[in-house]
Amino acid sequence: MSRTFHLDQQDAVEWLRTIGSGTVDLAITDPPYESLEKHRARGTTTRLKNSKASSNDWFSVFPNQRFGQLFAELYRVLAKDAHLYLFCDQETMFAVKALGELAGFKFWKPLVWRKDSIGMGYHYRSLYEFVLFFEKGKRRLNDLGIADVLDAPRVRSGYPAEKPVSLLEIFVRQSSEPGEVVMDPFMGSGTTGLAALGQDRHFWGTDVCSEAVDITQQRMLQAGGVPQALAPASDAPTTAGGQLSIGLY
Repeated sequence: MSRTFHLDQQDAVEWLRTIGSGTVDLAITDPPYESLEKHRARGTTTRLKNSKASSNDWFSVFPNQRFGQLFAELYRVLAKDAHLYLFCDQETMFAVKALGELAGFKFWKPLVWRKDSIGMGYHYRSLYEFVLFFEKGKRRLNDLGIADVLDAPRVRSGYPAEKPVSLLEIFVRQSSEPGEVVMDPFMGSGTTGLAALGQDRHFWGTDVCSEAVDITQQRMLQAGGVPQALAPASDAPTTAGGQLSIGLY
């Protein structure tokens, strides 16, 4: 099976507005949420002064006030029956859950990613991260025996906030089928894409950081991904502004 990929360098919301409605089967993403700045301000995370995705010393933060736009566009581009997995911390969960529901998603529960060692934090260092599980329409999970606490080791010495491929593979297997399209509008170094291509899905992704796009393109090609062009979406307004398209599907 040919496994194709589409990569862009663009703001997540603006990029989603160029994608046709109902054309994506699964979305998995990890926005650089606003409360990361609070984590970085003190304690063990003050060492995080710069990153490969930095325009503000660590990440170009996606503010809470834009999540309404993000959820609205994700709901539009997802197929009639589809799932959305969104990584966040407990503070962001309280801020954005209702926005997802307002956009039309059903919120099922926060899944817990349990890591193998403690990470960021000041008052009780973090051993876990939440993954908000949303549904559009009604789509059955492929394996109803999977627990809501998922163990996977954190990625060490990787791209900032990189997620383990083994964890993302669970979501890909649970909520999509071979040949379907998996999307990540905050793709970072492309681990969602690796999980998708590794299980014979197609991948669409974007990031505002040029280095993230370069890294992801290299990883997709090494994984056997085939770059292909995406036909213009007739029902999605394309906003003005710069856009770099690489390996369009």
